[in-house]
Amino acid sequence: MKIIHTADLHLGQILYQNYDRVDEHDHFFKQLEQWCKEELPDALVLSGDVFDIQQPSASVKKSFTDHFVQLHRICPQMKIIITAGNHDSASRIQADRAVWEIANVHLVGVSPSPELLECQDVWQDDYIVRLDAGYVVAIPYMAAERTDVIQSILDRVAEENKEGKPVVMTGHLSVTGMDASGHDIEIGKIRTQSVESLGKGYDYLALGHIHKPQTIGHQEDCLKEDVTYPSGVVRYSGSALHVSCDEKYPHTVSVVELGRHGGDVRIRQLRIDELRHFYELPVSGKAFASADEALKAVKDFAETEGSGYIRLRLDSEAQLPANFSNAVYDILARFDDEVRFNPKHIWEGKKAESAKDEDKPTFEVAEIQQMTDPMIFIEKTKEQYPGIDLVTVRKMFEEVKEECRLMEEEEKEAAKVKAAKKAAKKAGTDGNDKTEDEA
Repeated sequence: MKIIHTADLHLGQILYQNYDRVDEHDHFFKQLEQWCKEELPDALVLSGDVFDIQQPSASVKKSFTDHFVQLHRICPQMKIIITAGNHDSASRIQADRAVWEIANVHLVGVSPSPELLECQDVWQDDYIVRLDAGYVVAIPYMAAERTDVIQSILDRVAEENKEGKPVVMTGHLSVTGMDASGHDIEIGKIRTQSVESLGKGYDYLALGHIHKPQTIGHQEDCLKEDVTYPSGVVRYSGSALHVSCDEKYPHTVSVVELGRHGGDVRIRQLRIDELRHFYELPVSGKAFASADEALKAVKDFAETEGSGYIRLRLDSEAQLPANFSNAVYDILARFDDEVRFNPKHIWEGKKAESAKDEDKPTFEVAEIQQMTDPMIFIEKTKEQYPGIDLVTVRKMFEEVKEECRLMEEEEKEAAKVKAAKKAAKKAGTDGNDKTEDEA
């Protein structure tokens, strides 16, 4: 069994309030298409965070459709398995499930609830994708630990898997032993769980959420292109693109080959060639001591490199004029957004909390969507965003509240349907018993 494992596309991401990444995602998908043609995997597995926000625009949803239809056309025999992450709307991911099945795409958005353990129906099948070569247990993001639920699904596979086919499982969460370098786990925080809490019976656990490619327990191998491990591998494929300038490591997709259940697992990393790279200026040496020095470096970089994201390192004593950021944007204007600017500077020589307030951007929508703990929001607001536009924040929170309301309504309706089915089934059973008694 062969799969290609990726995660954390974050389609629709707007970086630094100004820059969409449509062409960067297009560039990634061209590579993914080529790899699928060359590798001919049994399945392409995407472990969550398909979108950057829960309410993506129509153009972003069209991009999603176009890319995955094209992947199906290129490899019609390949099953595409997509699960929801914490940035996604579970209900939206799942809504078009029946339509996408026509294109051999299996979508799983809504996570299995503990109440299902009491259900007599074979609900586990909703989370099991059966391939000729093996099984994929498709588990989306879950807000809480649900060991019994996951194990029930794995047990269902074990009962059926008489031929000893390999078993892959997905997940979207933080696990103990991960390397979260460059990943702000305070924003969009998911409670870290132990690997043991995710059950037993899989050969490869395909994780998303943490953007650095890595195999849990084997951090020393994170840059190795070809490694083989015993069954029970737990791995983050990493994100498709650098999602922030702090992700200072290569990004890859994982090609995973499994022979049999309980056998060895071979992992090959295919390095993603990103359309734009991230740079800190100056690249080496001391931080910029003045605005003029920094602006000259920006101009020189733009004329020399012509493409990329830049962030400035500034000495704590540097005095910047009020229009400094505008001056940078003016320099970059003639480069048609090929050279992009992160206005949150790195201040050297003083504590981070004393960094200049005017350089702190407002919240991204995705950040607010993930701040379910009010204390995290208050702390982040006070420490990092003293000049935040409260009108914008209020609007974003209203969007999130409306999304949560819709999801709650959908969950209640689904629960009603299940209860009705259960009651009808029970009534039928009782009726049959009565007939037998009367007989």
